[in-house]
Amino acid sequence: MPSSTTNSKPASSDDRLSSIFPEQHALMRALVTKASQLGPVPYAIVWPCSSHALGGAVEAARHGIIVPILVGDREKIEKTAAQYGLDIEGMRIEQAATPEAAVKHAVALVHEGVVRGLTKGSLHTDTFMAGVIRQESGLRTKRRMSHVFCIAVPDYPDLLLVSDAAINIAPVLTTKRDIVQNAIDLHHALGLGTPRVALLSAVETINTKIQGTLDAASLCKMADRKEITGGVLDGPLAMDVAVSFESAEIKGVESPVAGRAQILIAPDLESGNILVKTLAFLGKAATSGIVIGAKVPVLLTSRADDATARLASAAIGALYARHLDEHTGD
Repeated sequence: MPSSTTNSKPASSDDRLSSIFPEQHALMRALVTKASQLGPVPYAIVWPCSSHALGGAVEAARHGIIVPILVGDREKIEKTAAQYGLDIEGMRIEQAATPEAAVKHAVALVHEGVVRGLTKGSLHTDTFMAGVIRQESGLRTKRRMSHVFCIAVPDYPDLLLVSDAAINIAPVLTTKRDIVQNAIDLHHALGLGTPRVALLSAVETINTKIQGTLDAASLCKMADRKEITGGVLDGPLAMDVAVSFESAEIKGVESPVAGRAQILIAPDLESGNILVKTLAFLGKAATSGIVIGAKVPVLLTSRADDATARLASAAIGALYARHLDEHTGD
């Protein structure tokens, strides 16, 4: 009688990713797979003194996405690893006594060429970003820094990039130009092609009482004059018209962007943040995010981010770091 015994095999990386990213988030899983296949990129993990911060770095390293260099208090890092059963054997630890010192040291590692990106650990966002954006850090460019969320929404055919929902509170027109260009650049860096960019507002027509409609029209003209490149822009567009062909048809809006936007530009931080959290908590979307516009990518993870968000953010950061390397001097 043939044996009924089956050979058990360890779970492959693809199997592990499928368990982390269900089919409804397959677009996000594809980005993580791509980053994993290209090999790890060295990243400084700044003050990884919590289970979430250190665990995210360990998970990203396990999938071959990053090589974590842990910057913080060695005793606290090792205690966290032991307490939560996290394997950090072989990982480089750079001693820094305080969160402020950790940020400063991580920035120095960038300039030394040791790391190609920064990830916020368990320190306060204000402390982390203050060390990144200050003039003395040497990480600023001519472009304004902005945050871009990458979102996989169930049943929507494309990944959505949403900006800015985390850094620029009430951006003026010139800042919005950089916000748009940063998002377009990220879309290309992820290998997603030329994006369709919706400049969001409450209506699709110009209303002098709604500043967002005026800015949207100006941004479209800036794209016509090549002050913004690499994307197809339209706006102002209401959210329903941006993502629904049916709504666009009912409202009579004819546009190469309407109904199939890939980048959503919010008029201000409040509306952008509400949009992202609505998609995540009510729309069951998978989210991740990155700060663009510095000399290296900056991952601004939240304490509330789960393993899915942290792993996806690491993948996006690794892919963008490669893009910057390939386009240095452009």
